[in-house]
Amino acid sequence: MALSDQLGKLAARAKEAEDHAAAARGKAKADLDREVETAQASAQDQAEKLRETADASEEKVSAWWRDVQSNWNVHIAKVKDDIDSKRAEHDLARAQRNAESAEGDASFAIDFAYSAVVEAEYAVLDAARAQAEADELAASA
Repeated sequence: MALSDQLGKLAARAKEAEDHAAAARGKAKADLDREVETAQASAQDQAEKLRETADASEEKVSAWWRDVQSNWNVHIAKVKDDIDSKRAEHDLARAQRNAESAEGDASFAIDFAYSAVVEAEYAVLDAARAQAEADELAASA
């Protein structure tokens, strides 16, 4: 898949996430519980695909990106544990604090993803520049 196509896929998935977030307002807790479970399973599947991609592309992916991927796996596991433990708390004050904390986490995750998109754009443009340089050298050889 071309890098520009991958960016298009990313944009479509971001739009899907936006639509899900907008639709979540006003939904019943039971419906949201099911959607959270589905989203969690999807996140785990995507994390596994990322691990597989990193493993399969080990020679092509820099050590820095492999470290990022590894740190992301640790982060995903911690978030899951935090969500599971917070779900077990039942009193109102804790529930309100958990809601505020979850909103803060979501906001930061969005900021993080935005930065990742900007970084992806840079990486795609750098890859295109590197290919152009290689093509120029091949043509002059």
